[in-house]
Amino acid sequence: MSLVQRLEVRQGQSLVMTPQLLQAIKLLQLSHLDLAAYVEAELERNPLLERAESEGPATGDAEAAGPSNEASGESFDAADPDSWQPSELNPSRGEIETEFDTRLDNVFPDDAPTQVQEASSGDMLSLTPPPYGSSGGSFDSDAPDFEAALTAEISLRDHLASQLDLATRNPTDRLIGGFLIDAVDEAGYLRETVEGVAERLGAEVATVARVLTLVQSFDPPGIAARDLAECLAIQLRERDRFDPAMQALVSRLDLVAKRDFSALRRLCGVDDEDLVEMLGEIRRLDPKPGRAFGSSGVEVLIPDVFVRAAPDGSWLVELNGEALPRVLVNQSYYARVVRGASAEGDKAFLSEALQNANWLTRSLEQRARTILKVATEIVRQQDGFFVHGVTHLRPLNLKTVAEAIGMHESTVSRVTSNKAIGTSRGTLEMKYFFTAAIPGAAGMAAHSSEAVRHRIKQLVDGETPDDVLSDDALVQKLRSEGVDIARRTVAKYRESLRIPSSIERRREHYAHGTAHHGALALR
Repeated sequence: MSLVQRLEVRQGQSLVMTPQLLQAIKLLQLSHLDLAAYVEAELERNPLLERAESEGPATGDAEAAGPSNEASGESFDAADPDSWQPSELNPSRGEIETEFDTRLDNVFPDDAPTQVQEASSGDMLSLTPPPYGSSGGSFDSDAPDFEAALTAEISLRDHLASQLDLATRNPTDRLIGGFLIDAVDEAGYLRETVEGVAERLGAEVATVARVLTLVQSFDPPGIAARDLAECLAIQLRERDRFDPAMQALVSRLDLVAKRDFSALRRLCGVDDEDLVEMLGEIRRLDPKPGRAFGSSGVEVLIPDVFVRAAPDGSWLVELNGEALPRVLVNQSYYARVVRGASAEGDKAFLSEALQNANWLTRSLEQRARTILKVATEIVRQQDGFFVHGVTHLRPLNLKTVAEAIGMHESTVSRVTSNKAIGTSRGTLEMKYFFTAAIPGAAGMAAHSSEAVRHRIKQLVDGETPDDVLSDDALVQKLRSEGVDIARRTVAKYRESLRIPSSIERRREHYAHGTAHHGALALR
């Protein structure tokens, strides 16, 4: 067989995704925080992009704020890029103050200048601040805001460090204590071992253990514990309730989780009444003592879309303008600079910058329209939820929404990722409205899995000590209500709701009932 080189002409089809198309697809699945960071990076990279003013209506190639959908269709404002006037290349003082949200005369006001005096030591100059009470002593023209300083939230580390300063004067103990405090997480637990700290600091293990005991005596009780049992033990010692019976109970928290009350009674050597009292005392303790001193801000779920009732009884769906970054393309600046560019590289750079800027504004507008279209269809499909609540949540999948709005399932999946809808029933993720279908009994309509979970919780909450519902009993009750569900599905939903089994619930009801009768007998 001989090898021969030859030319062949073949015809075929292929899909080529440009970098711009890949970025447009990526923008769909970004959350509003990630999108804001991406746009901020583009603003720094591209000189032709400018941030739209939030006080007035947007004028540029970006999407308008607050587009909305009603039952009849969509409504968007178009922007005219020619009507936008760029700032001068040499900004004025007022423009700088507006751009950076500050006042230039706050640093060294004209009416209270900082005095420059010659130091007695020689050529050194010293800055003498104005007298206390004048506006030159602070960055604000008013007096210091003592109320704001007093109400400022203190972090857990600062709270513990201030107690360490008062607890010991030994520099070695302070060094070790500061290292241990830095190793405490936001929940209040120590995430370093005593041996590891001793090895890293070159100290004795006994010394580190002694300082750890000192730190564990700080407020709040239970801080710097290495596990839950130690955290509860520290709090019980603080209350002078860590007797042998309670010590045995804390050592077997696994039995407490399983609600094995008979084994706990034998282990602690107490009766039912004492055991119920001990368990109640355990429940009143704080398993995460550091959560009252959150060192980082709590991330709040900000809705991308708002849903509210319209006067005619329909639902009005509108985008959250605060979650939509708006950018403008400075066409005038481009025209002025490109005329003065002589090198081919400069013209190529400006041309590429203009193309990327126009693409970004179009992509942001298309993203807003797509989110609004998908959210409107979700609201239309789940109308019963917005009217009656979770029990009327319908089964819904991506394919149903995609076919209704004429998009691909992957596009709908990207749009619903990391997005939230603000409703009168709270702010919910878009993914919440997509639930699996549970078939209905005797040809009835299918039920949403989330609605079935809610119904199981209602049935368990309504049971009595004499009538604890097993999984089979739950299946029968759900089937009588038109839900065709298997026992293993009920068990899976019950476990996802963290509901104990019927045996554990019956045992807990029995323990509470015994304690209640014992209390009545003592009276």
